[in-house]
Amino acid sequence: MFSIPCIIFAGGKSSRMGEDKALLPFGNSPTLTQYQLQKLQKIFKNVYISCKNKDKFEFLDASFIEDVQSDNIFAPTTGFISIFEKLKEDSFFVISVDTPFISKYEIKKIIENDNPHADATIAKLACGIQPMCGIYHRSLEDEFINMLKENNHKLGFLLKNSNTTFVSFEDEKPFLNLNNPQEYKQALTLV
Repeated sequence: MFSIPCIIFAGGKSSRMGEDKALLPFGNSPTLTQYQLQKLQKIFKNVYISCKNKDKFEFLDASFIEDVQSDNIFAPTTGFISIFEKLKEDSFFVISVDTPFISKYEIKKIIENDNPHADATIAKLACGIQPMCGIYHRSLEDEFINMLKENNHKLGFLLKNSNTTFVSFEDEKPFLNLNNPQEYKQALTLV
């Protein structure tokens, strides 16, 4: 098991899905969040769920990091600030709730390529970087605070202008995002 904390981001607006994707059933689990949590608890010693309000997960026995910065911003920026405030560790692994096919293989490769001098270590595909799959270091805390002040929530811009290690992957299937009903239906056939 990896000792670096893992954070599942489950506080998005899900506007393209039309309903809260974190609460959609997936595989043998009642919700996508439970599916991710059960899988990641076998890989990491400590797994947290980042969300706007943990009340929507009252059925779930888990550790939460509630986003205390803003109720009307549905970007991960405010979640990152809350994580830095709550956790004492210098780095943590992040994964979006809507990427259920990430496996220990991809996670291990990212962790093995991380170094303490990097600001972040992030998965990269031919189609682009995957900001919500990788490791973020405390050296970026002030940058996230500045991003919030400037109402700039572009993680890609932050990563390209920081000391980021990009870890390349050829297979895009593990990084399949469930952003809309069609992608969700497709993913259900792959579980």
